[in-house]
Parts: sequence; structure tokens; C-alpha cells
Amino acid sequence: MHAMSTPVLNVPRSFFHGAVHRFSAALFLLAGMTASMPGYAQRFSFGLWGDMPYAKANDAPKIPRLIADMNASDILFSIYDGDIKDGSSKCTDDVYTDAIGMFNTLKRPAVYIPGDNEWTDCHRLNNGGYDALERLDHIRKTMFSDNRSFGRKRMPLQHQGRPGEKYVENTRFTHGGIVFAGINMPGSNNNKISSAAECGQKSARTPEQCEAGNQEYAERDEANIAWMHETFAQARKSRFRGVVIVVQADPGFDIPETEELDERQDASRDGYTRFLDKLVEETRDFQGQVLFVHGDTHFFKLDKPLLRQSSMLPNFTRLETFGSPNAHWVKVSVDVKSRAVFSIHPMVVKGNE
Repeated sequence: MHAMSTPVLNVPRSFFHGAVHRFSAALFLLAGMTASMPGYAQRFSFGLWGDMPYAKANDAPKIPRLIADMNASDILFSIYDGDIKDGSSKCTDDVYTDAIGMFNTLKRPAVYIPGDNEWTDCHRLNNGGYDALERLDHIRKTMFSDNRSFGRKRMPLQHQGRPGEKYVENTRFTHGGIVFAGINMPGSNNNKISSAAECGQKSARTPEQCEAGNQEYAERDEANIAWMHETFAQARKSRFRGVVIVVQADPGFDIPETEELDERQDASRDGYTRFLDKLVEETRDFQGQVLFVHGDTHFFKLDKPLLRQSSMLPNFTRLETFGSPNAHWVKVSVDVKSRAVFSIHPMVVKGNE
């Protein structure tokens, strides 16, 4: 283009001030858009914890120290992988409101995934002999009443169901080239009752309630698998570098090549088999890293289980979080440009050893 002479204009100084502000705002918006684009080199950290507090006399003094430690860290959010109480205490309404209060002492967003102690096992006589499905309904109404996380700073979440309704507890969100999914897959065999003898053992369940429980399991298992499929589809479409799946149950990864006990052949764990089989398929078809997080057995573990394959899935990592009486947490650092994407750090809280 050739330069053209133009007359000098007397433009008010306020025009230039406004233009500078508009230009700065445009740059800020562009930076925000760039940060959300796939492949953007963004480093961040998040926290993982669960299975606490249990016996309140023992765990009560530990929780404030743990939360203070998380609040003092640089994590952007935390995910709690279930069990807001122990497995031999009553499933009274105050348990759930107390948990909400605990989550809201965190400065940053806290995402909750249900565990077996707060619904699946509530049929036990020492839990009060509740109808487990009624307790699940209570969780959906009280702990998933809107589309936001807990914490003093809350963040929006995508849910599989509407607030208070079926599968609302299955959540999803994205950050920094990673998609996160929380799935209601609890201990006690995912609420699948394998035998009539199991139905009435130390339990207030009737045969009709056991039948209803098995129907609930089958329907939720289908919904969980669909939610997991959608999560991987979103990751592939967006060319994300990682997927994080968080559940409460330890579904049983140990097999003869690594342990004497083949957990996958245990009848008490068959409620997880279909989900794990589909998870293997999705992981094989995904180019990024998959971090599978669970609680349930209370021991920090980090490994690459074989999942009944002839060789390990190189892009699949299992992480089990701490649990009572070990009131500690796990910090995960994310670097989408790194080879492993996820870097795991067990955070032992001073005074809780």
C-alpha cells in the first residue's frame, strides 16, 4: 500500500485513553482464549484426598491441619474421592452437612465424588439400617443441588444429570489441556449384590431392596460407562494431553503377574469388570496420558497395573490416595509439554504422621 497524506485531526485525549483500554482488554481476552487452546503450555497443580474423617475422636484434630496445608499450597482445586465417614457409623443427615462444611473451609474449589460409606453401606445395621438408595437420593439432593463445586471459591461443573436427579454426581470439567471426570463408582462391589446370603448379612435390607439395588447398579454402570466414553471423546476432539478419572472404589488391579491374588477374578469385585474393560479400550485409543484415581483401601499407591492385558498400558497410571488414619493428601503437577504430563507428590502433613 502507498502512504496517503491526510489532514491532521484534533482528537480528544480521552479517545486515546479509551483506545488503550480497549486494546488492553482485547489482549487480555486473547490471552484467555489462548490459555484454553489445546497444546497450550500451561503448568498447574491440583490436590487429591479422601476417606476421612473416620473415627472423629482420632481424625478430628488432623483435618484442620490437612486443610491448612492444602490452603497454603499452590493447587488450583482439589478432588475428594469419597468416604466422608467410616463404615461402621450411622448415615444420619448431619454427616452430609458436616462434609459440606469441611469442603467449604478450602480456599479453592473442591470437587466431591461419593463413596460407599455414605450410601452403598448404609443398609448395615451398625450404619442405622437405612435404605441405600434413599441415602443416594439424599446425597444427590443435598450435595449436588447446583452446578458448582464446593470451596470458598467455587467453579462450574458439568453434570451428567440435572441437580438433585439421577447421575448428577457424575461430574466433568477441563483445565489446561486436561479433562477431569468424577464418577460414582463406590466400594462394596459398586452396589452389586452377588448372592441372597450377602443380601441379609448384618443388614436391614429386604430381598426386594437387594433386587432394586442390583437394578440400580446395572443402570448406573451403563451411565458411568457412557460418561467415561464422552470424557475421552471430548479429550480426543480437543486434542487434550491427559484424562483424569476419579472414583472411590479400588476395583482390584492386582493380578497373578504381580501379586498372588488375582483380584479381577474375585466375585466380590465383578461389579467393576465392564467399566474396566471399556476403560482399557478407551485408553488404548487415546494418544495422551490417563490418570485413574481412587481411594477405598487407604494406602498411597502409584503404579501401572496390567488390567488383565498381556502387557501394560504405557499411558495408564493408577493412583490411590491416602485414607484414615493417614490424613494426608496428594499433589499432582501438570505439564502438558512433558512426556509423562502428570507428576505425583505425596504430601505428608506435619503433625498427622
